Amino acid sequence: MAVTIPLPVDTGPYDGTGPPEDVWTDTALTCNGVDTEALLGTIEAFEERPSLARFTFRARNRWLGGAHSRTTIRDFHAAGHDDASRRTDFVVDAGEPSILMGTDTGASPAEHLLHALAASLTTSIVYVAATRGVHLSEVESSLEADLDVRGALGLTGADRRGFRRIRISLRVGGDAPERELRGIVALARRRSAVLDLVMNGVRVDVEVQT
Repeated sequence: MAVTIPLPVDTGPYDGTGPPEDVWTDTALTCNGVDTEALLGTIEAFEERPSLARFTFRARNRWLGGAHSRTTIRDFHAAGHDDASRRTDFVVDAGEPSILMGTDTGASPAEHLLHALAASLTTSIVYVAATRGVHLSEVESSLEADLDVRGALGLTGADRRGFRRIRISLRVGGDAPERELRGIVALARRRSAVLDLVMNGVRVDVEVQT
């Protein structure tokens, strides 16, 4: 079945409904494209040695002209060492729409934040469902965010520079009843790193070199 879940939604704590008894006997040991044996092993390792769970992600951005900039992402720190296993850079271009003097060289930084939020929620839902043996048939999200650009342009009248409100509508389908799907989403909301960042903020230290 599929259920559409507008956020924010208070579904209460997960009710503990377990996966079907035979789900862990699957020789592939995968659910939703996730290696569940490896995922559960990683969770156990992090629980036993919390220091392994401390990650440092990195991104490098370079201005290319006008509103166009490019970010490259590759190495990161995890499990006590620098991880350079990725064979190539991930490249993300950003820009602004023409109404904000851009030339559409990429989605705007604000839109990239919406992508990060949607992707983080989706991954959290998929992982939570996988650990419970719930096979998902669909996870789709639609996001809208309200922004008064006067704040970013240094004009008076805006109550803040960032988003004033974000609305998310999720559609989740899988081989579980609606109550269990909503419970999975409720847990995913509490575990999404980007949702936590957006809702609670984070300290940002800026160092300038000239």
